Amino acid sequence: MTVLSYDRRLAELGVQTGLLRSHAQGADLRVPVPTCPGWHLGQLLGHVGGAHHWAGSVVRSRTTEPVSEDLVNDVSAYTEADPGKLDAWLAEGAAELAEALRDAGPGTPVWSPGPEGTTDFWARRMLYETVVHRADACGALGVEFTLDEELAADAVEEWMGFGTVPEVLEPQPGLPPLLGPGRRLYFHGTGTRTPVRWLVDLTGQAVRCHPVAEDSAREAAVTVTAPVADLALLLYRRRTAADEGVEVRGDAGLLDLWLECAGFWLRA
Repeated sequence: MTVLSYDRRLAELGVQTGLLRSHAQGADLRVPVPTCPGWHLGQLLGHVGGAHHWAGSVVRSRTTEPVSEDLVNDVSAYTEADPGKLDAWLAEGAAELAEALRDAGPGTPVWSPGPEGTTDFWARRMLYETVVHRADACGALGVEFTLDEELAADAVEEWMGFGTVPEVLEPQPGLPPLLGPGRRLYFHGTGTRTPVRWLVDLTGQAVRCHPVAEDSAREAAVTVTAPVADLALLLYRRRTAADEGVEVRGDAGLLDLWLECAGFWLRA
């Protein structure tokens, strides 16, 4: 299933970037960001702006070859950034990315660092890159974070797409193998008109993640129930199983293992 349309994602990219900029307006850019250890707010904003500019260059060029991520990962330039220039950098990057994606249209082949090498990947990935880092900024600044349930459901679906790629099964130091008998996880995001339900099956030779129409808790070794926005942030490691509103039943160790292995791309 696809929760949001391509055009809706482009529109939301602008909305979410605008919210991020508003959170940072007048804030001390030296404030540490606890969910991004070692970064302060200015570096977080520079990272988001760099991601938008990077993705925009990929889409505009229609390249099918990997593009260096230095613009995204090198945040040293933002250690003493000018707030006004940084705000303009953010606004420019989001606008140029949305324009490039709109001009290219959905389904256009282009290199991507993840599944689905098309413009659809970039529209979704950059939207939730922005959403998750907005949550980081809110946490750093003590601002309440809220997220539309449709966006949260779409973010959960994105995570599940990453969860089926072969890299998830690569051995990790100090971690047991992910696959095994009886290893199923059931995720239930509450609060939407159509509840978000996903079953993650680790019992075969590959990971299978698929939406389910009915409660599948009986099939699972561990079940996770939370408001859908909190469920999305749990998957992106911005919430924990101990947080208020998140209910975990069964094998919590399996949940931790799944989040660590499926979050390989967050460690990059």
